[in-house]
Amino acid sequence: MQRSQGRHELKHFINYADVIEIRSRLPFVTRPDENSKTGNGYRVKSLYLDNYNDKVLKEKINGVNDREKFRLRLYNNDPSFIRLEKKSKKNSISYKESCILTEQECRRLLDGDLAVLREKDDPLCLELYAKMHYQQLRPKSIVDYMREAYIYSAGNVRITMDYDIRTSLNIYDFLDPQPVPIPVGGIYILEVKYDNFLPEVIRGVVSLSGRRSTAFSKYTATRFI
Repeated sequence: MQRSQGRHELKHFINYADVIEIRSRLPFVTRPDENSKTGNGYRVKSLYLDNYNDKVLKEKINGVNDREKFRLRLYNNDPSFIRLEKKSKKNSISYKESCILTEQECRRLLDGDLAVLREKDDPLCLELYAKMHYQQLRPKSIVDYMREAYIYSAGNVRITMDYDIRTSLNIYDFLDPQPVPIPVGGIYILEVKYDNFLPEVIRGVVSLSGRRSTAFSKYTATRFI
């Protein structure tokens, strides 16, 4: 299991013109994320877990201070690298833990075979195994989107722009290489993550007058489609 240190996150609703403007600035001070192999970003597909009472969804909507969510994630529809992730937020600081699942292990989980988590003998898998029993967490909703990501070493800054967001309630679409079917139009999200400080040069690059900060959640937004 891998666990990251606490990170600050800033999110902003932007539009396509903003994407073009920021995209033109970033190469002068940042480098593309290593996953951006084509230079045009990459697709991210996440399958979120929730329970029959929509615990995760309601905690986000109600702004619960200490909350968490589990998800499965893969990139560019490549099932050879699947991560189980737990993302938690405490006092506005975000934390993330993760471990790797094989495609076969993922299929077993989608089929309701929870024993696969116990067999992994990984702390994160064992935690999810317990919570799938006593919280009744189950795979719930897919969020699929295009992401452009850039890195700035000082402050361990990561800047992302997400768009072409799509969703599905069919959990088996997660391992389907075809595009997720339902588009969520007109949403562009700029996100800046950093450790202890945000360098002024980055503030300047991503500054957009009139753009408001947001607590936007792609999982929450797509559940209301």
